[in-house]
Amino acid sequence: MTQQLIAVAVTAEGQISAHAGRALDWQVFAVVDGTTQQAWSLQLTDSGCLHEWHVRPDPERHPLHSVDVAIAGSGGDGVKRRLLQRDTLLVETAETDPTKAIADYLAGSLLPGNGHDEDQCLDPEHHRATQA
Repeated sequence: MTQQLIAVAVTAEGQISAHAGRALDWQVFAVVDGTTQQAWSLQLTDSGCLHEWHVRPDPERHPLHSVDVAIAGSGGDGVKRRLLQRDTLLVETAETDPTKAIADYLAGSLLPGNGHDEDQCLDPEHHRATQA
């Protein structure tokens, strides 16, 4: 039996969040022998979002370290590097549908992301607007 956990950053509307660092809501899916089903949801606090976590001088484990892959619209190099230190791969995509993104990722055909948007990363109001 093969199992993989994939987390997807989502907005309040259920679409993939444009920026992993500011995303507060994550849906976690279990993929077991090719079958995908939602396993749980993660609700992060402002201080627990990836952006705040990765800039700490000594970041401890993060809840996303429990997954194999995290999917979002974009993510900075620092977040990607720190997640990968605990074997969590952050994948960027332009896809907006979480279920399709997972299926495409597993098939090797996931649309690439548009790259890290520094304005979204530094704007503290960004996650409030996308989560409202």
